[in-house]
Amino acid sequence: MKVNIEIDCTPLEARQFFGLPDLSPMQTAVMDKLQQQMMSNIEKMAPEALMQNWLSFDPRLTERFQDMFVAMAGLGSSRTSDKKK
Repeated sequence: MKVNIEIDCTPLEARQFFGLPDLSPMQTAVMDKLQQQMMSNIEKMAPEALMQNWLSFDPRLTERFQDMFVAMAGLGSSRTSDKKK
């Protein structure tokens, strides 16, 4: 025996039918709080601020970044000169 029952209702109507609490006020409050935190921290995520934080960590970090980019671009000759020897 196979029985199919289709119920056409909104999620709000289903929650009310099953007696579940309405969480929309809590969700709104949480989203408002999250938005406030994101807006207050947006300046910290600016590229200039990120680079300033990273570069203030180690004074020689700029040199290391330059070396890394040169090595990634293949402009460094250390590997090719090692293989030729």
